[in-house]
Amino acid sequence: METTKILIGYAIYLPVALFLTYYVSRTLFKNSKVYMMDIFKGREEIAVATNKLFETGFYLLNLGFALMILEMNNYDNSYQTLTENLSYKIGGFTIYLGLMLFLNLYFFFRGKRKAKEGQREQQIVFTA
Repeated sequence: METTKILIGYAIYLPVALFLTYYVSRTLFKNSKVYMMDIFKGREEIAVATNKLFETGFYLLNLGFALMILEMNNYDNSYQTLTENLSYKIGGFTIYLGLMLFLNLYFFFRGKRKAKEGQREQQIVFTA
């Protein structure tokens, strides 16, 4: 692939991947504070700290994956192939981000369920 087209591909892919990662992370972790507060029974300091750790891990995993799949191949040296490669990379990364989003939501809901089960067990012990 011609060096110019490779650089164009990188110049398009990297900002899109960074923006998507930032947007999904910001949306997920801004809204997940409610779940964390419920899981940690209103102890805001622990809820915020745990949420921040999840957010940091989310960034590391997703940015690492985005950089790992960065390589562009364009054997016939055309803009059509460049566009197809970009759509494949960005589409694949978007699917990956969606899976990571749902995985995090699963962990939040699971934590909330475990917290409620713990509350029920405590109520049974106190009433007995």
